[in-house]
Amino acid sequence: MEKNVGGFDRVWRLVGGTLLVVIGAAALVGAVAVGPVVAAVMVVVGAVFFATGVLQRCIINRLLDLDTYRSDRTETTHSNEESTERPS
Repeated sequence: MEKNVGGFDRVWRLVGGTLLVVIGAAALVGAVAVGPVVAAVMVVVGAVFFATGVLQRCIINRLLDLDTYRSDRTETTHSNEESTERPS
């Protein structure tokens, strides 16, 4: 599967996933007043978000035909093309 997570989408997954895992783990330990089922779900969902951010691949994005990674590459390629066309 090709990379399809990039830019703000990737940053949001990394930060949000980390927060969910930390809050869920704190809830499982008893530091936060949330039920154990909700805490476990938060840990799992956070881990999935974090993993998709690190790997830059998301099966749901693929099924929905979303590709935030390509927009990053297109902008970079476009700026490189402009710089090679200008005379020095």
